[in-house]
Amino acid sequence: MLSQLVGAATGFIVAAISAGGYAGIVLLMAIESACVPLPSEIIMPFAGYLVYRGDLGLAGVAVAGALGCVLGSLLAYAVGARGGRPAIERWGRWVLLSPRELALADRWFARWGRQTVFWARLLPIVRTFIALPAGVARMELWPFVWLTFAGSLPWCWALAYAGLRLAENWHLVREKLHGVDVAVAALVAVALAWALWHRVRALRHQQSI
Repeated sequence: MLSQLVGAATGFIVAAISAGGYAGIVLLMAIESACVPLPSEIIMPFAGYLVYRGDLGLAGVAVAGALGCVLGSLLAYAVGARGGRPAIERWGRWVLLSPRELALADRWFARWGRQTVFWARLLPIVRTFIALPAGVARMELWPFVWLTFAGSLPWCWALAYAGLRLAENWHLVREKLHGVDVAVAALVAVALAWALWHRVRALRHQQSI
């Protein structure tokens, strides 16, 4: 089932970039950064393969990918800023998020937000969703835009360059990055488990008082 989904996504990506060129790259990367599961590990390496063929330029491909990341991230940011925060304030306790923790997120992004957005864009999985908490924390918009672009550009360039080097074997990039995806997912799972344990422990402590 998973292989069929990946195959369908790959076919869609190949068709979109083949037909749209740079505009297709912008569109696809915007979709991915809007938290839709369309892997950049397929999008950018195929674009790199087209660079190998001489159809596109490496710099243009990287910039197009980064611009797409910004556009999609702005949508996710808006969801977090305009719709996500009221929903979290109302229903957050059901997902173990208290008003105090939300206020902490605000302070955290106020102090570390710029660094967080930049470095998160260089990590698989996490890079796709970082715009949501940035929006919830109401990070300043223009720093968010520029740091999203700055963090996305090396990611897009590296994947495209890998596709360029691998040529007809560009599809192997995703396979080689699978181990990294698993490691990042494991770290996220551990962090969520720790947050859950911490929250349950706090609730039990409040009930015992």
